[in-house]
Amino acid sequence: MFNSKRILVAPLNWGLGHATRCIPIVRALLEHGHQPYLASDGVALSLLQKEFPELPSFELPSYKITYAEKGKNFKIKMIWDSPKVINAMAKEKKEVKRLVKEHGLDGIISDNRLGAFYKKVPCVFITHQLNVLSGNTTWMSSKAHQKIILKFDACWVPDVEGKPNLTGKLGHLKKSKLKIAYLGPLSRFEKMDVPISHDLMVLLSGPEPQRTFLEEKLLKELQGFEGNIVFVRGKIEDEQTFEEQKLAKGNLHLYNFMKSDALQEALNQSAKVLCRSGYTTVMDLAKLEKKAFFIPTPGQYEQEYLAKRLEKQELVPYCDQDAFSLSELSRIANFKGLAQFESDIDYSTLFAVFSRVNENSEPIPTSLST
Repeated sequence: MFNSKRILVAPLNWGLGHATRCIPIVRALLEHGHQPYLASDGVALSLLQKEFPELPSFELPSYKITYAEKGKNFKIKMIWDSPKVINAMAKEKKEVKRLVKEHGLDGIISDNRLGAFYKKVPCVFITHQLNVLSGNTTWMSSKAHQKIILKFDACWVPDVEGKPNLTGKLGHLKKSKLKIAYLGPLSRFEKMDVPISHDLMVLLSGPEPQRTFLEEKLLKELQGFEGNIVFVRGKIEDEQTFEEQKLAKGNLHLYNFMKSDALQEALNQSAKVLCRSGYTTVMDLAKLEKKAFFIPTPGQYEQEYLAKRLEKQELVPYCDQDAFSLSELSRIANFKGLAQFESDIDYSTLFAVFSRVNENSEPIPTSLST
């Protein structure tokens, strides 16, 4: 007889990417008869609550991390904030333990929430950063991250195991003791056969203040754009708002946020996409086979690495935030655009981790995509 499990899904509140890539995981849990419980904080929790209003949800302690106003100060700001993170992790562990006991949870899926772990139930960690890039301290940040992941029963990496792949050195190690399962790229979207009605889609997300800095710059630079723009600010608020602005030769449709179905349709209807180079966005654009232009968050090594790597592969151009001007978008025509990787995720095998009594039972498969 099928044994339904109660699984806590807890993404990090760092922009919207961790929460959005958990959406297909939550859907799969439901499709396989399991009961997801949602936990996060801030905009990540708000987004999941809007997507799954019928599911139980809980607020976890916030890491309270903000970006430096200048990209060059990113690392020192992270170091400065580290005591807050450590304190939040300790509170998070206590809250997760309470939730497991109070609600009889059978397992935990943590997307980069380091404290979403309880040793008495099977725990899975989702990350595309087995190596955490931090400049000349990459070796140290990577080892520290891997040491934390080692506590978990499995590590799910949303990429393919071999080459070509999307993450490069971020998601691939030469040697590792981690129980890694490669899922293939995760996306909440499906490619649709619909006519193009937007010449450009602007898709913003990410922590403040850099999200606002980029929004203000783009709204100014795009006034001279010739065509129609749909602009999604990435601000998760109680109600959706809409505003229309006239451009020199076109219209700009400005939304504070879109839920998944509307966003999927708008992306499919867009000829080009202008956005950050966050990994979840990269996976979504690959699934939809879109041409794009990236502006990495200043000082965020991971986004800068992905943007440089994809430009070098002649897939997507990028430029630094301070250097962006309207003329940069013309470069998109010289690049191939992203293409999807064919992968079929075996969720039954994945979710079997929550049926195991201990970690000495059957090994975690190394690849679950075909």
